[in-house]
Parts: sequence; C-alpha cells; structure tokens
Amino acid sequence: MALKERDRFSTATRLRLLGEQTAERVYRSQTRRQARRSRLTGRAALLALVLCSLIVALAYPIRQYVAQRAEIADLERERQQAQERVEELRDEKARWQDDAYAEQQIRERLHYVMPGETGYIVIDPDAARPSRADTGAADRPWYANVWDGVDKSDAAEG
Repeated sequence: MALKERDRFSTATRLRLLGEQTAERVYRSQTRRQARRSRLTGRAALLALVLCSLIVALAYPIRQYVAQRAEIADLERERQQAQERVEELRDEKARWQDDAYAEQQIRERLHYVMPGETGYIVIDPDAARPSRADTGAADRPWYANVWDGVDKSDAAEG
C-alpha cells in the first residue's frame, strides 16, 4: 500500500493521469462537436436549399410586380397630365366664347383694326433682314453663289 501511495504522488503518475483526463475531455468535446456539426450542417443545408428555391421561384413574379407598379405609376402621371391639359383647353374654349377676348386676339394676331382706326406696325430695327452681303453662301441659292464667283474672278483679272 505504501508503494501505491507513493506511486500516486509521483510526477509520472500525475502527468499520466492528467494526460488521460485531458484526452478524455478532448475526445468527449470532439464527439459532441461532431454530433452537433452533423445535425446542424444537414439542417442548415436543407434550410439554405429551401431559401434558395423560394428566392428562385419568387424572383420573376416579384420583378414583374415591381415593373407593373412602375408602369401603373407612369400611367397615373400621364393621366394626370392629360387631365390638366383638358382643363387648360376647357378654359381656353371658355375664353374664346367671350367676344372681347376674341376681338383682342384678332387684333393682336391678325393686326385687324376697327373701322375709323388707324393701324400701325412698328418694326424693330434690330430685327430687320440682313443685307445680301451679310448672308452666308449657304443661305442663298446656288446660282447666286456661282454668279458671285464669276464676278469676283472677273474683278481679279482687271
């Protein structure tokens, strides 16, 4: 017994026991981890497969839904613009029903005057037509360009 007692406290025995305990703990934790990994990996793979198939199955309908919503928004905007244009045209039609407005427009656009009135048209000097010399060759007919070329060559000889 004394030999067993001494053997129990020896360094080699203690190291051997410590190594066995550590090896046992490592083995237990590895078997638990492997068991956990295998269960979670299969479940995770199945979950990933289900999610991927749902995404693939729903991708096209969702894209169509978004495209249709955008088209509906565009059509609503166009409808609103058309409605505004209709209102503008109704207002303009109502204005043209008024004789005073029609007379004003006739005077402005067609330069009509009432009997006994004298009509004047003031021409802006800046808006006057440019002279023939100012017009470029592209603005004139081709035969005018040819004739100018003949005149210039005649003047150069003399």
